Amino acid sequence: MYIMGIALPQKRTRKQENEMDQGNFTFRVKIGDYEVEINGTFEEVTKTLENLPNIIPNVHKAFEEAKPKTVATITVKTEATQKEAAKPAKETYPKIESTADCQEAVTRILETDWGKWRPRTMEELKEVMKTNELRYPARALSDTLNQLEDKGVVRRWNTNTGFVYILAEKKAAHSGGAK
Repeated sequence: MYIMGIALPQKRTRKQENEMDQGNFTFRVKIGDYEVEINGTFEEVTKTLENLPNIIPNVHKAFEEAKPKTVATITVKTEATQKEAAKPAKETYPKIESTADCQEAVTRILETDWGKWRPRTMEELKEVMKTNELRYPARALSDTLNQLEDKGVVRRWNTNTGFVYILAEKKAAHSGGAK
């Protein structure tokens, strides 16, 4: 399908009529990304327009031949596919020695590379305890984390996924003697 347009002034001035008679008439047609312009006298351009149905296929063919022949396709993977997203990522949890003390268990977990890598949620800590066959009630774990935070052993802050916990940095010991 071809769409053509021509804009002719409703009322022409004498100067415009003289220009049309002297070959200053222009007609433009746009086909897709390409545009053709026809210049000449008004009569020459209108005769050419009458022959336009025969001209357009030749112009279209010329433009098609001018297009680049090679096409490069680049695929950029930005998100996991639905199949990949459906599979939960299998995380490797650290192994710790069994202990009867919940505070000691939490401290050992957070001292591992897994615990130091990034702050962890209570749910993640529960999973590690579960894989290490340590059974503490959720309330005991919550109380333990609060106690460790009060003692300054762990740091806690709220995120959009809930509270996260990480070992607090140890403060350097200062010698208090005067010289």
